[in-house]
Amino acid sequence: MSQKTNAFKDLILDEERALYAIQNATISHCTFDGPADGESALKESADICVSDCDFRLRYPFWHVKNAQVENIRMTDTCRAALWYSEQVTIKDSDMGGIKAVRECKDITIENSTIVSPEFGWLSHGLVIKNSELESEYPFFYSTDILLDNFTLSGKYSFQYVENVEIRNSNLDTKDAFWHSKNVTVSDSIVKGEYLGWYSENLKLVRCKIIGTQPLCYAKGLVLEDCEMIDCDLSFEYSDVNATITGLITSVKNPRSGYIIADSIDEVIFDDNKVADGSCVIEIREELNKEEIRNSDTYNENILNNKDAPVQET
Repeated sequence: MSQKTNAFKDLILDEERALYAIQNATISHCTFDGPADGESALKESADICVSDCDFRLRYPFWHVKNAQVENIRMTDTCRAALWYSEQVTIKDSDMGGIKAVRECKDITIENSTIVSPEFGWLSHGLVIKNSELESEYPFFYSTDILLDNFTLSGKYSFQYVENVEIRNSNLDTKDAFWHSKNVTVSDSIVKGEYLGWYSENLKLVRCKIIGTQPLCYAKGLVLEDCEMIDCDLSFEYSDVNATITGLITSVKNPRSGYIIADSIDEVIFDDNKVADGSCVIEIREELNKEEIRNSDTYNENILNNKDAPVQET
């Protein structure tokens, strides 16, 4: 970013397009609010640094290019804050407003708190780290997303997203990852209902998955060393390769691949199963018992955890 030639400091700005199309500028300790109730304060600006400002009016960062934003506060009246903008970094900020980021490219957000019911739609190249988001419908139809140490409280999250990596995060959401493609989630908690339906190439690694009817109608589904808590009717009509630590409440009519778990309360193959289904289900407790029975030192009392003399080999 080039050296700044314009400085705006300690101002109250409420006019329509108050700083429209400014270039090479710093804006600090300003408040965008007032009786004129003007919109689009920084529209079409480029190469700007914004710090310690309050935004309470609509559409402040539209068509903005190359912006460094730090320690700002956007209230819920700051609707649709970033649209059609590129190469914007936001740090240590509070972001409100119903549609905070839409149709943007190369947006980085760090150490921030976001409350935005329709956040991150139709955007590309989103990086969000060490931040919290409350949103009903986040990341709709967006691509190339990296989330790290990210906390989400949402409902219909990540629908139709592509090329997403999520690490060390806590996702408390409902119908997450529907119709998603090429998503990897690692070392995270994913809590909700109907997780990952109709997804393609969804991969979960060392994750704790919580909630009813997860991972149905999926293609290319992979779970590596995951836990599944209160997960009933799992994997219906899915192509899945899964290794699970602990218990799965129930598995229903998987299509292909394999499912390996310590235990499964119920495996359901009913009249609606796939005619040519080939999914292999293995339960480690049963495998271990079979291995003991076939060993040279087999003892039924030991297998059933009853008192018995130890056999010497």
